[in-house]
Amino acid sequence: MNPLTKVKLINELNEREASLGVKENVSWHSEYKDSAWIFIGGFPYELTEGDIVCVFSQYGEMANINLVRDKKTGKSKGFCFICYEDQRSTILAVDNLNGIKIKGRTIRVDHVLNYRPPKDNEDMDDITKRLREEGCAPKLPDPSSSESEEEQYALPAKKPKKGGLPSARHS
Repeated sequence: MNPLTKVKLINELNEREASLGVKENVSWHSEYKDSAWIFIGGFPYELTEGDIVCVFSQYGEMANINLVRDKKTGKSKGFCFICYEDQRSTILAVDNLNGIKIKGRTIRVDHVLNYRPPKDNEDMDDITKRLREEGCAPKLPDPSSSESEEEQYALPAKKPKKGGLPSARHS
């Protein structure tokens, strides 16, 4: 299927859901609730990782980016994969950036269900290795845990300073 046809179909699906008031749990996006990866295709070859981060970070903190490059020349192939720290950012990026034009080219932004990282390189940093092993989809809290969400994120109480405030002396 033509990439521009895919752009159009995704936008039509989003418009149809918006007009019908479809709830989040039955939206087409819910199929991708376990993946924080998106695909971006059709952008100008001269864009760098930094350029892509500038555009796509407006919808959330990015955990990883894989700009696909030609192995021989090192030049961009015009598509990449991004992993957000929060899966909900993928929905915002797909809904708002699919079909936009960057330097005269219409880009396609879509969810990725089963991201397969490229073959490991020896020069890969520890953070990238960990992300590829563990993934970057949100970790859901363990329902068997007795700790409530408020307790989990509660700030520790401040300890009183030693000696406290000087007492007032009356003469």
